[in-house]
Amino acid sequence: MEVIYPFLITFSLVFFSELGDKTQLLVLSFSTKNKAKNILLGVAIGTFFSHGFAILFGSNVAYFSSDIFQFYFKIFTYISFLILGFLGFLQKKSHSASFDKSGDTSGILQKVSNLKLNPIIMIALCIFVGELGDKTFLASLSLGVQYPYSKIPLIFGSVFGMVFSNCLAIFCGKFLGNHLKQNFIESLSNLIFIIFGLLGIISIILNY
Repeated sequence: MEVIYPFLITFSLVFFSELGDKTQLLVLSFSTKNKAKNILLGVAIGTFFSHGFAILFGSNVAYFSSDIFQFYFKIFTYISFLILGFLGFLQKKSHSASFDKSGDTSGILQKVSNLKLNPIIMIALCIFVGELGDKTFLASLSLGVQYPYSKIPLIFGSVFGMVFSNCLAIFCGKFLGNHLKQNFIESLSNLIFIIFGLLGIISIILNY
């Protein structure tokens, strides 16, 4: 259980949080001109480095910080989860898009996607840049603090969560687009973050 539980909780959180996220919409745009295996390999590599960095950083915070610092850091992290979840519900969209639309990308992600690079490297770089500071990145960071001795299961859980979520989008995007609207997917992701934040705060208080 010491290995399986951190893997499963990371996999589940990343999988559901990635549905309809900006990086997944970018992956869908790549799917029109790249092979699925190249896209998923790029996703795996980009996630390994971005989420791996977050998990390792969080683990080191847990190793070298005092108990008081860890307590308040965990509280701050889980409160951030709640804020992200509630803000997601409060945020108003100018238009509603179905799941199978790739959406618009802007800024640095658009610039990276236009580079003349190997498709796998380009996708990996886009995932790496797109995930930095994202809510799934924050989730990996907090789990690194929560389970400092389970770095490998956490990293593999986040990688598999991202790959399976994007695999579902690539192969089932059109079907999901006809049955699940973007608002529903975003609401599900926001709800998961709120639940995870509440459970995290409750577990800290009970163990305090």
